Amino acid sequence: MKSNVYVEYQGQQRLMKDVLAAIKKEWTAAGNKIKDIDTLDMYVKPEENTVYYVINNDEETSGSLSL
Repeated sequence: MKSNVYVEYQGQQRLMKDVLAAIKKEWTAAGNKIKDIDTLDMYVKPEENTVYYVINNDEETSGSLSL
């Protein structure tokens, strides 16, 4: 089964798999490997047009992306 998750807010729509891909791209650009991600928590705040994330429950591997 294929499924998609979208975030919609004030006329904007973002596909969450695209957001996930952007986080992975930042992770690998910093010299890390995808296989080293055990957990990825994303906190979507559409009112701020931002998604915050934490990788492997470590605040040092946290960040944010504009939606």
